[in-house]
Amino acid sequence: MIRSLYICYFGMREPLVQTQVLPYLRELKKGEYAGQRLKISILTFESDTLSDTEAIKQRLKDDGIEWYSLPYHKRFSVVATAWDIFRGTLFVRRFISRERPDILHGRVHVPTLMGALGRKLSRRKPKLLFDIRGFFPEEYTDAGVWPENGWLYRIAKRVEKWLLAESDGFVVLTEKARTILFPGSKENGVDKLGRPVEVIPCCVDLKRFAEVDEAQRTRMRAKLGVEGRRVIVYVGSFGGWYLTDEMLDFFASARDYYDNGFTMILTQRNGESVRKRLLERGFTEGDFYLGTATPAELPEFVSAADIALSFIKACYSKQSSSPTKIAEYLACGLPIVTNRGVGDIDDLIESNHVGAIIKDFSPASYREALQQIDGLNGVELTCREVAATEFDLEAVGGQKYARVYGRLLEGRIRRCIDSES
Repeated sequence: MIRSLYICYFGMREPLVQTQVLPYLRELKKGEYAGQRLKISILTFESDTLSDTEAIKQRLKDDGIEWYSLPYHKRFSVVATAWDIFRGTLFVRRFISRERPDILHGRVHVPTLMGALGRKLSRRKPKLLFDIRGFFPEEYTDAGVWPENGWLYRIAKRVEKWLLAESDGFVVLTEKARTILFPGSKENGVDKLGRPVEVIPCCVDLKRFAEVDEAQRTRMRAKLGVEGRRVIVYVGSFGGWYLTDEMLDFFASARDYYDNGFTMILTQRNGESVRKRLLERGFTEGDFYLGTATPAELPEFVSAADIALSFIKACYSKQSSSPTKIAEYLACGLPIVTNRGVGDIDDLIESNHVGAIIKDFSPASYREALQQIDGLNGVELTCREVAATEFDLEAVGGQKYARVYGRLLEGRIRRCIDSES
């Protein structure tokens, strides 16, 4: 039996854990490694006491996933994070001693640091997979959370450098991130030290989106009161590196461009602020829908639209970004209007003709993008095909994670085969 511990600095109820982490772990469970099954444990950090902890544990157990949790501390953020790292490190050390895992899988920097420190304090040395996801220190400075080149940024960069040296394998979200961190690894899939490097974008379960048929789309459009209207959708947050004013200006341009234009915004926060800004731009309540959608509801809502939008600040850290919304839009058959400089998105859209890249944030550029979208033929089918090729949870995400696990376990599997022969 192969064992792994997945370390995640989020709570079990977080949408990201439900839509990204757990689906990947379930896919990993399906694989076999030289005939051996994989037993997965996950460690999360919970900010609240969950009333249905035992029910969650049982559901995960039914999926073959063992769940552990520690409290998440927020007050005095730097000290709280340091304390959580200390607690996580002790947990990992005890887990290594008790369960003898083969892989420690850290999701981004803080969990990987827990894994690296816990391994340092242990006699047994499981493989450490650094699931980098994004350029964490630069994300905090680009979003204005940390001062540029401040002491927190410098410490984070030193930790990152150490983790890059300590880890046995890596996952990044984009080819651009691979080129920056591991130049030359695209040819053979390993870095200069022979460690595996895998590019795995944020994938989605395409079956969830394929279940929404034309009849369901028609019902949702009737429910929203948008029959016969051109609907443009945005899913996600506002503020930080999400370009709020630019997206709202685009919606206003689209309202003027289409006589029957309609805006749909699905966001978890800042809803009232967004509503106020829309009204300031001359929108009436009948021109937009502003609400939330659970992961289960999202496919039906998004499938009711005709065009999707995503404007994100084109900064250094965003070269490593693979927004989940892009995969969701394409899975619903929607062409995308976006800006350059975010991960591999501009290359994806231009090479596959599944949207439009704006030249700048101006009304003229917005109109040109809408004209380009209107000129695309058979775009719905093309979008779905691109989603299947690039972002399918099972065929892309699951297979690539299984591949990097297999490469990390090559020595372990070889020893098992030798002992059986």
